Amino acid sequence: MDAFSTKSLVLQAQKKLVSKMASKAVVTAFIDDTSSELLDELYRATKEFTRSRKEAQKVVKNMIKVMLKLGVLLRGGQLGNEELALLQRLRRRAHNLAMTAVSFQQVDFTFDRRVLATALLECRDLLHQAVGSHLTAKSHGRINHVFSHLANCDFLAALYGPAEPYCSHLRRICEGLGKMLDEGNI
Repeated sequence: MDAFSTKSLVLQAQKKLVSKMASKAVVTAFIDDTSSELLDELYRATKEFTRSRKEAQKVVKNMIKVMLKLGVLLRGGQLGNEELALLQRLRRRAHNLAMTAVSFQQVDFTFDRRVLATALLECRDLLHQAVGSHLTAKSHGRINHVFSHLANCDFLAALYGPAEPYCSHLRRICEGLGKMLDEGNI
């Protein structure tokens, strides 16, 4: 029996195309303005923290590639019921994480970096489980890279600290998260 599948070939091509075209122009065609602004602010905060434009670009680009590849998998109907259930758990966890992040920003003296780091790592693990063998080891490495940065306790402490420009970055990130929560996008 011949194992050739046009659907599989198209899916591979879409995932490859997403990897090659994760530029700002392409991304704006796929994500809304609020998400784009939030990613821009995350880029600025990451650049400030790492003191590296290249590293900040890599974190955001990896995040975008993973999101777009997940979208390709969903649109292509490639995920089974168990994987879709894991994504639902991830969505609920991400929703709670966003509410916690916003709450920590709004209510003085409530920030706990361990709570955010733990929740971020739980999201990472759920994402790995959900995409399983559908993505390459390189894509799983991208997931690890993004979540390792976001869950870095030093990064979180700087972001939630009293110093500028982090206060401004965090305020704008939380405004974006709040808007996404209100619109049901997270």
